[in-house]
Amino acid sequence: MTTETDTVRGRVDHAAGTLSGTQLALAVGLVAALGFALLFLQEPLAHDALHNFRHSAGVTCH
Repeated sequence: MTTETDTVRGRVDHAAGTLSGTQLALAVGLVAALGFALLFLQEPLAHDALHNFRHSAGVTCH
């Protein structure tokens, strides 16, 4: 159920209401791992791969 007015906050609220604690912990861990890799692995291939992953996940960054 996506609309043009979907926000990250709305998606997080929906996820928090429908996912278990374990699933939320795994999701936060995945986001943290990707963020760490993007921040500290500034190799062009790693950076481009994570950049493309963010776009495929629906994150607009530019």
